[in-house]
Amino acid sequence: QVQLMESGGGLVQAGGSLKLSCVISGNIERDYVLDWYRQSPGQGRDLVAEITPSDSVSYRGSLKGRVTISRDNAKNTVYLQMHNLTPEDTAVYYCYYWSGGEKAYWGQGTQVTVSS
Repeated sequence: QVQLMESGGGLVQAGGSLKLSCVISGNIERDYVLDWYRQSPGQGRDLVAEITPSDSVSYRGSLKGRVTISRDNAKNTVYLQMHNLTPEDTAVYYCYYWSGGEKAYWGQGTQVTVSS
């Protein structure tokens, strides 16, 4: 089992920044992919960013260009730095761990609310 704990969400004004953290614990594999997804009210979960075991990163959607994913292996933590936030970025942000096969886990999510 792997546990994921997101933090760093909150209320921020439009144009502001937030840095989300995802702390990974449990039976962590040496190689894993860590994704950040977000889910707006009434919508499905959309992929925002991904980091691979080789630290290759990729970004999707409207946050692309305003977001950076990074990891600190010593702390088993993956970060999502977001800039120039807009009210459309309001969502619950989730981290997702996958190390192959059915070894996939979700965190409980952290709420990001951007006020206009």
